[in-house]
Amino acid sequence: MTAPIPRDIPDLPPIPGHVVLPPTVVPARAVLIPARRRPVAAFRGLIALLALTGVAIELLDAGIAPTTALSHFTIQSGILLALVMLASARCAWSAHHPLPGALTGAALFYVIAAALVHHVLLAHASSPLTTPDGSGTAWQTAATHILHTALPVAAALDWLLLTPAGRLHLRQAPAWLLYPLAYLAFTLARGELLLPGAQDRYLYPFLDVAQHGYKIVLGNALLIGLALYALAVLLVALDHIRPDPFRRPR
Repeated sequence: MTAPIPRDIPDLPPIPGHVVLPPTVVPARAVLIPARRRPVAAFRGLIALLALTGVAIELLDAGIAPTTALSHFTIQSGILLALVMLASARCAWSAHHPLPGALTGAALFYVIAAALVHHVLLAHASSPLTTPDGSGTAWQTAATHILHTALPVAAALDWLLLTPAGRLHLRQAPAWLLYPLAYLAFTLARGELLLPGAQDRYLYPFLDVAQHGYKIVLGNALLIGLALYALAVLLVALDHIRPDPFRRPR
């Protein structure tokens, strides 16, 4: 005896013929175990020492107050690079995951920007904003060469030869400009708070409101800001076309 056939058979879901799972993107840091890179850590430690040496010379200089020295964009960017390099050296030495590319790229961007402003606007012979030569001591000259030449070159070499490529993105460029914008507001507010005629009231001649007025100073700041944005975009583009030092040849 067979069982009765039900009158109403419920609708069954169709049997798929081929199941395609959606692709998933797994970051490389989730599957790759970082290795110890002690030579890289040593080189980054030397870069941090170089940056701190230049900053220390500026702070210990008797001709300038430490608070005034710390107000310079070059000194602040040098301190930031030293901290980033020390953290990166620790990561490389202890086989930790590297710092985010946005942070290391920002530190590189700021020291290169400070170096370009110095060499193009302040130290170039054809620039109307050239700083007079021979006005500083030998220690000041050494600090200038360290912070504006040796340090940017060393940081660029670390980026080109010891840092994986393709970690910078175009969306990071506007965020990098927030610090120069905040520095502009700081230096203008500082100039307003100091008494007229005070020494080093405005730290950079292209930001001297007392001499040029706000219209020209803000125009200079806009032009420099556009140039800095172009520099940030250039760094991102170079990061995506430069050879990756960690990619093994096939």
